[in-house]
Amino acid sequence: MQMPSTDTAASSEPLSHHSRFQQRLQRRYGAELTLLAPGRPDHARMNQACDALLARGHDLGAALRILRQLVMHRLITLDCDQGAPLADITGTVTVLAELALDRACRAARAELDARHGVPLGPQGQPVQLWVIGMGKLGARELNVSSDIDLIYVYEQDGDTAGLPDGRGRISNHEYFARAVKAIYALVGDTTEHGFVFRVDLALRPHGNSGPAALSLSALEDYLQVHGREWERFAWLKSRIVAPLDCIASPQVQALRAVVLPFVFRRYLDYNVFDALRALHHQIRNHAVQRSAGRPERANDVKLSRGGIREIEFTVQLLQVVRGGQFPELRRRPTLEALERLARAGLMPEPTARQLAEAYVFLRRVEHRIQYLDDQQTHVLPTRDEDLAWIGRTMGLGCCDFLRELDTHRELVAQEFDTLLGGGEHKRCANGACNKAQAQAQAHAAPAPDLEALLEQLPPALSARVAEWRNHQRVQGLRDEARARLFRIVQRTARWLADGRASEDAAVRLVGWLEPLLRRESYLAMLLERPLVHERLLQLLGAAKWPARYMLQHPGVIDELASEAMLAERFDAADFEHELALRLQALRSTGEDDDENLLNLLRRAHHAEVFRTLARDVDGRLTVEQVADDLSLLADSVLRVTAQWCWSRLKNRHREAPQFAVLGYGKLGGKELGYGSDLDIVFVFDDEDERAPEVYAAFVRKLINWLSAKTGEGDLFEIDTALRPNGNSGLLVTSFQAYADYQQQRGSNTAWTWEHQAMTRARFVLGSEDLRARFDAVREAVISAPRDNAALSGEITAMRQRMRAANPVPAGQFEVKHSPGGMLDVEFAVQFLVLAHSGAHPELLENKGNIALLARAEDAGLLPAGVGRAAADAYRTLRQEQHRARLNEEPTRVPDSELAAEQGAVLALWHAVFG
Repeated sequence: MQMPSTDTAASSEPLSHHSRFQQRLQRRYGAELTLLAPGRPDHARMNQACDALLARGHDLGAALRILRQLVMHRLITLDCDQGAPLADITGTVTVLAELALDRACRAARAELDARHGVPLGPQGQPVQLWVIGMGKLGARELNVSSDIDLIYVYEQDGDTAGLPDGRGRISNHEYFARAVKAIYALVGDTTEHGFVFRVDLALRPHGNSGPAALSLSALEDYLQVHGREWERFAWLKSRIVAPLDCIASPQVQALRAVVLPFVFRRYLDYNVFDALRALHHQIRNHAVQRSAGRPERANDVKLSRGGIREIEFTVQLLQVVRGGQFPELRRRPTLEALERLARAGLMPEPTARQLAEAYVFLRRVEHRIQYLDDQQTHVLPTRDEDLAWIGRTMGLGCCDFLRELDTHRELVAQEFDTLLGGGEHKRCANGACNKAQAQAQAHAAPAPDLEALLEQLPPALSARVAEWRNHQRVQGLRDEARARLFRIVQRTARWLADGRASEDAAVRLVGWLEPLLRRESYLAMLLERPLVHERLLQLLGAAKWPARYMLQHPGVIDELASEAMLAERFDAADFEHELALRLQALRSTGEDDDENLLNLLRRAHHAEVFRTLARDVDGRLTVEQVADDLSLLADSVLRVTAQWCWSRLKNRHREAPQFAVLGYGKLGGKELGYGSDLDIVFVFDDEDERAPEVYAAFVRKLINWLSAKTGEGDLFEIDTALRPNGNSGLLVTSFQAYADYQQQRGSNTAWTWEHQAMTRARFVLGSEDLRARFDAVREAVISAPRDNAALSGEITAMRQRMRAANPVPAGQFEVKHSPGGMLDVEFAVQFLVLAHSGAHPELLENKGNIALLARAEDAGLLPAGVGRAAADAYRTLRQEQHRARLNEEPTRVPDSELAAEQGAVLALWHAVFG
């Protein structure tokens, strides 16, 4: 914090003395200044001073007004002479408002209760009145000359109790309307001592034409039916500020339940961009009109370009758009919200820091402007001595102050225009305006009607869009939404003509949009974010399956806006840390119920799958890397889900479970594909007598969390058929029973095919002690002595049964099931591992088929070149299978197409099995 400069001719007296407002306060209330205890005025000091003023014979209204003057005198001194932090100033003014409203509310209700009795609800219970602070009052950011935006809501309709003689009974509605008038008289009226605060009720439902106070049910109806987009920004900062004894009562949760769904939507919501543009445009126009012919009024640190309001709008826009998915963003104070936006990765940290610095600087300037004459203004003074004084109080010379002011405002304006596409004030470079201006022009241009649009489109796209003539959803769109839809198609056609998109992608985009027309926010998002639109077209043009995935999970397309998405790989630690932050945020807002956690897991998983998919179709990942990343993601989801389920298990008997998840099949081999199910075995190692029952309940809960379908979809299909005794066995077994079964101890033992599966098994999660014991059991099972001839006969017989169950037409080669296909490689590797790992321990590791084939060849178990040729063929077959699935095509090709690969695999088969 820069301290005020003292190396000036005027430094012989405190800087605060330059304030004409403070001079007036000193003259008028010098005798009362000592009533406010030294130091920063807090609630206790203000309360004490108010009581002292009442004791001197002032009525409550006068006491509150004089208290305001005493507090302002103290704040000017603390700020200008002692460099008090911004939060000390804004927090103190907010506490003053809370105290004044609390005292006024209690006084008004006491008087009305004496006349009409207590207002009652349907069951005869007393009804609360909530004074809701909006804007800066709600955020605890009041400036020293702020008005206070209030909305009055009472709990329930009904009537007052009346007086004992039956007189005086009125409706609750009338009672609270009178209460509002009485509170205003105590706080907002101007008297010989001025006012406590200017009061503004214009933000209430229906504005100045609406009732002064309304019931909670009426508020809910209004927000659901009539609530406008810009009102969401107003309610973002709302909180109950008085009476103080109601703030912590359980009844206020009912208000929160009404407001939160209105402000924060479940899905990414870009509809608010246009609403904020319109609101900002009105504010700018008002500022321009107000300064017309008065150029000195154009330098407004709040409303002019790059001012305080643009910082607030920037922050609030990101909060409203993403707050439904990121509960931790639901913070009222601007500086705290900026910090949360950066932490959530929604704003670069340097940008957030610069905006925070600009906000603090501009707010401090705003206060000094208001200290001069106690005027509700944000316009820089024109007198040189006033400007120089403002600079000195901030530790700067006049010229340095103005330069720093301009620097901050230019940064704010650039960030605001970049976010909102408000190019009206942006400069052009090299003859071309920046993207923000182009975007603003696109918004301003009128959208064509359907017939005019069709004339602008190339034939294939025109034919597809022409189907909208009779499409009910398109015809049922609001005019605004239909205009957005047509602009998206127009832009797609332009990019198609420029070679930036393919015709297939454009046609697929139309098919992708149609089912989502009821969610207009997706249209808004594509229009607002051209980069997302362009990358979406690239993805749709690359393969068919991505379009299906994005149709199932449309919210994931916002991931396309991230520059880092394509360059990075999945990071399990970051993923799990992010989920931990999400959980902490939900807990802080009391929203950590099962449904929200299930949806949180699904959204996070779908987003990561989509990122991998985008990197895949962009050619940045090999098939093996895709499988690695999807397998690591599955491991992370299993770890997090297991932790959350255990923490919420009612009958858990210990802090950490003695439990493990074992992965088999594609999960075990780290070869997961998109949509793969998980082959899992659950074991526990716990001597507690309650253990079997507890872990059975735990596993049922875990499987439900993983496989249940919610509004966000599901995570995985879970297959537990590889557990001991298959589907007839226990869902979770003790580790000792599992080890005995696998190692042929006792009468109930594993089959050969189960030992084949063990070659691809791995420990996914659990304690390190269990990991070591599992690895020992797996090694013992795989390396156990065997009759190789019998083993060969069993494996080849099983392979033949699988071929018979999956016939392939003559002349066709199916990459997985045909002779010479992927299954032949997998069965050959399993035989090599089971037959020879006892003598060749390098085959014990679960390294995947390609690596194991090379090791087998190096060990002399395969003829020279056969293993590596089969490994290369296997890689090619996996790529072909992967490509076909992404394009939703059959995994069959003509015999001749992959003849070399088929031959290499058949050579492996003959080398292994003869």
